[in-house]
Amino acid sequence: MKLSVIIPVYNEQENINSTISHIRKFGDCEIVVSDHNGETNKIIKDKDVIQVISPKGRASQLNNGALNSTGDLLLFLHADSILSKKFITEIENSLENYDVGAFKLEINDEMFMFRIIERVVSLRNKITKIPYGDQGIFCTRKVFYEIGHYENIPIMEDVQFMQKCKKNGLKLFLSNLPLKTSSRRWKKEGFLYTNLRNWTIISLYYLGIKPSFLKKFYK
Repeated sequence: MKLSVIIPVYNEQENINSTISHIRKFGDCEIVVSDHNGETNKIIKDKDVIQVISPKGRASQLNNGALNSTGDLLLFLHADSILSKKFITEIENSLENYDVGAFKLEINDEMFMFRIIERVVSLRNKITKIPYGDQGIFCTRKVFYEIGHYENIPIMEDVQFMQKCKKNGLKLFLSNLPLKTSSRRWKKEGFLYTNLRNWTIISLYYLGIKPSFLKKFYK
């Protein structure tokens, strides 16, 4: 089955070409870059990449990326993420028996505190069955559209998507293959502030606060 990797971007000129090259090393798949303002697309070197201009907002970018893809399998990937070399086989094999899946989060930094975050995320996944977008959510095209794609909300679209999957009884596969994500946000905003902000937003979301309000605290 054909795999499409969908990457939403906004001013990711620093990362996009290395991310694309990294994906190409590990097998044949379609790559769709869904850009908001077109600035990242301008510098893409790989001519086989499908370039999409989308309305502002990650949910719109993810949905438009999926709409312009042709794969039977879909992987939604952040632009600063590094996949394991067997990721294609892992997705293909797991989706024969499961409906939706995600990889194991690793933060690309040697700082000890990041190991704690990784363990907390792993435990959270096992308890809640709701992985987040920075883990590389994947599913079949059929499941994506049957479940109702990503809701057009300004934040928490990944959590809401996984909530819908859980509510509809879809089988979740939590891969042991690592997906490395950048520590840049923690480095830029500060470790303590970033974690407190993230945990506060997530807690308020589960308490019923609207994403449109929560977006004000997430820049």
